[in-house]
Amino acid sequence: MNKIVVVGSTNTDMVIANKRIPVPGETVTGGSFVMNPGGKGANQAVAVARLSRKKGACTFIAKVGDDVFGRETAARLKKDGIAAHLVVDRKEPSGTALILVDAKGENVISVALGANGTLSPVDIAPFKAELEGAAVALFQLETPLETVMWAANAAHDAGVTVILNPAPARKLPKTCYPLIDWITPNETEAEILTGVKVVDAASAAKAAAALKKRGVRHVLITMGAKGCFCGDCGKLFPAKKVKAVDCVAAGDTFNGAFAVALAEGQSVPDAIAFAQKAASISVMRRGAQSSVPYRKEVLCGGGKPSIPR
Repeated sequence: MNKIVVVGSTNTDMVIANKRIPVPGETVTGGSFVMNPGGKGANQAVAVARLSRKKGACTFIAKVGDDVFGRETAARLKKDGIAAHLVVDRKEPSGTALILVDAKGENVISVALGANGTLSPVDIAPFKAELEGAAVALFQLETPLETVMWAANAAHDAGVTVILNPAPARKLPKTCYPLIDWITPNETEAEILTGVKVVDAASAAKAAAALKKRGVRHVLITMGAKGCFCGDCGKLFPAKKVKAVDCVAAGDTFNGAFAVALAEGQSVPDAIAFAQKAASISVMRRGAQSSVPYRKEVLCGGGKPSIPR
């Protein structure tokens, strides 16, 4: 089995959906409230598990608090068939996120990292062998950068394909880039990393070239409804037009799906198509992990399936 290891965050998302997102100092009433499991790392782990050909394809390494949110996280991950190594922090609470979503599906998110912020190389060290034995290792930036780099270095040295979804975006040290096989920023994250404002294929190509110059092997820049720019292909893959109701976890779904397709040996264009189709389904649903589709939904979603059933 082509195992995928995800190292990252897990949160409980508290979501208010309303007609619009308030501006600073404003109160907008009349919305609906739900509480969902989230966190970029956990979202991507769920995407990997649901979109893989076989059960048991995903291992997830994270840190939670000694509280009800941490225990519920463990139960939910088990339900999705994820081998979860959840280190328990006795001092910090589990991570939480407050999310506001408008009628068009756009969102703003504020995250309290909690135990995610204390995930350390010491916490991950007992699971180093699993990292080294993976086909793909997938990371984000909701946990300490030191820890991400330690784990990415271990995976890189073992010849594992390393994917970094640089979200939330931050400046990265020069030593980080050569560890990365695939970097997958959105337009905003690409601009923060490179200084290039990404608005179309031409500007995306400039940002991709800047990232490759720093040592990254391959670059994908996700551009929402515009599609996904592939640095290797030198072209923009247009996104399927759908009616979006909630964009939360769309990027996480894309990254999990792309990791699955790479681990299964798919070509880059086919992997992008699979990831785009999965993400397009997720934006038509509300919630983070609740919006992540299953493999059969993606393969039956129309068009010629390029991923083995």
